[in-house]
Amino acid sequence: MMSAVEMLQSVQYVVDPDGRPTAVQMSIDAWETLLRWLEDVEDRALVRAMLPRLRQGPQRAGALRWDDVKDEWDAPQTE
Repeated sequence: MMSAVEMLQSVQYVVDPDGRPTAVQMSIDAWETLLRWLEDVEDRALVRAMLPRLRQGPQRAGALRWDDVKDEWDAPQTE
């Protein structure tokens, strides 16, 4: 797995006939590194947003008991 710096340094630019950048191209390894980084950033933001509510305690935060919801966890998703 490559580091974020290596990922950014590996990006290649596609330019039009006038030399203006029009797209970015990156390796699959760089793409997967970018996706993991974005997922981590999103997860941290979600946790940060939930902290005040979680600090109130399970009942006041609206937490659900695992025994009450565990059967739904692996159930097929319908949309």
